[in-house]
Amino acid sequence: MSNRPVPLLVARDLVKSHGRTPALRGACLELGEGEIVAVTGASGSGKSTLLHCLAGIVRPDGGSVTYDGQRVDTLPENRLSELRRTDFGVVFQFGQLIPELTAVDNVALPLMLAGTARGAAQERARAWLERFGVREQEAARPGEMSGGQAQRVALARALVTGPRVVFADEPTGALDSLASEQVMTALVGAAREAGTAVLLITHDAQTAAYADREVRLQDGVTVGLGVLA
Repeated sequence: MSNRPVPLLVARDLVKSHGRTPALRGACLELGEGEIVAVTGASGSGKSTLLHCLAGIVRPDGGSVTYDGQRVDTLPENRLSELRRTDFGVVFQFGQLIPELTAVDNVALPLMLAGTARGAAQERARAWLERFGVREQEAARPGEMSGGQAQRVALARALVTGPRVVFADEPTGALDSLASEQVMTALVGAAREAGTAVLLITHDAQTAAYADREVRLQDGVTVGLGVLA
């Protein structure tokens, strides 16, 4: 009997173009439950496009994305939105926090969109801000925080709903080395404790070193350990 782990998220032969420019040319990837995988590659190799297809943000032109046995790439938009509110968390390079909201309300927002009362949502948000070492920033708006603080707030927002998969697109790309280390230590620690799988897009070798496995993209094709052994 094989001991091969069952993958949670599977991409098969993904093809995606932006206009006439091919971004993915048959990329394949598997992500196991609780696994941290780094996707690396040169600028323009298709890393962010791969993440967007896996997270259901954009639809591939060809191939398939399967999450927990169900096709993601064929789901209607309302189901994709629901999936991103419940099972998926997404962190972008610049956090993309809502500038008008305080840190605590940015983190609480996914819970409130899912129907949690504001008071309860804020209570959970404060616990996550505490966990990421930015509780003192709860009343601050994004423009009043450092890049590292804002990115840790963005991580708290991505994890507050208890997702099974976090997609992190260059989460340390705009940070200095100290802030990058703080962000990655916080992300990996929280993911390990919760059993959350992480798909990490990065161009930085030190950031990729936090992963269990590295997959390289070259000209829109995965090279190396794209599938689980």
